Amino acid sequence: MENAGRTEIAILLYPHAQQAAVLGFIDLFAFAEKVRQRHAKPTERPVSVTRWQLLDDAGTPVRLDDDALPPASTPDVIVLPPSLEEPISSQHAQPYVPWLCAQHQRKVTLASVCAGAFLLGETGLLAGRTITTHWQYAEAFNRRFTGVRLDVDQLIIDDDDILTAGGAMAWVDLGLRLVDRYYGAAVMIETAQMLLVDPPGRQQRFYSAFSPRLAHGDAAVLNVQHWLQETGAKEISLAILAKQAGMEERTFLRRFQKATGMTTTEYCQRLRVGRAREMLQTSRVPLDRIAWDVGYSDTSAFRKVFTRIVGLTPGEYRRRFHPD
Repeated sequence: MENAGRTEIAILLYPHAQQAAVLGFIDLFAFAEKVRQRHAKPTERPVSVTRWQLLDDAGTPVRLDDDALPPASTPDVIVLPPSLEEPISSQHAQPYVPWLCAQHQRKVTLASVCAGAFLLGETGLLAGRTITTHWQYAEAFNRRFTGVRLDVDQLIIDDDDILTAGGAMAWVDLGLRLVDRYYGAAVMIETAQMLLVDPPGRQQRFYSAFSPRLAHGDAAVLNVQHWLQETGAKEISLAILAKQAGMEERTFLRRFQKATGMTTTEYCQRLRVGRAREMLQTSRVPLDRIAWDVGYSDTSAFRKVFTRIVGLTPGEYRRRFHPD
């Protein structure tokens, strides 16, 4: 049964769901509704944000509030919020999986924020898709859901029937994306402006630190990784790296990429850019000096690498993240 004349966004209160995100989402749409009323068109449907919870492991989630909605009605969107603990285990996710799959089959849009992607992943509905979650969860997510492509550079990925958002505060971006979907761009932009938040379009890579794989079990590669970290990746010639690992160059390249998921060039670039980000955030050192200090004699080449990895130019990054 559909909700006559109304769009329902359901927030699923699974174990350890972050209440700040749940309540914030409700408040965001309450504010957007006031903006909508000023922009109201006869065909627009108001949005209700409701909370759903599994009261019995053998049952299905039920709506906890809003008596105005028919008890047997189906929500239009189900949001899986971030978690205050580690991502939900496969075992604890199982009671929710049949219901989520059934809702998706009924054309309900599913959305996750941060660690909520792990519950969404257990449904099997992400197979073959590209999604996002918090960048710190990338390795754990890849191990657990091998058939899913992960892009943690993105803060939000909208795949129409499935939306995924990155960090714990990305519920704001998801909320604005849904405001745009159901109320239109004008309402979304005014809501964002009044709440002093950036409209959707940010990227997670603006904020994420480089978090290399270290639990791969290849001791020789790990030794090189530690050495690169200690030296700031100042010396990155293949001959020196292979010598540090005690291997032939071709063998080292193959094992390094298998262990880290990156080429030596990309790995060292990310280490250098990570150091440059720290300097841009904490100092007013000129850009050419920063480029030199992190290992680039050509400032133009450094700027291109930085922009490709971070998604902002060094100047834009400093203006956004320097405290002054």
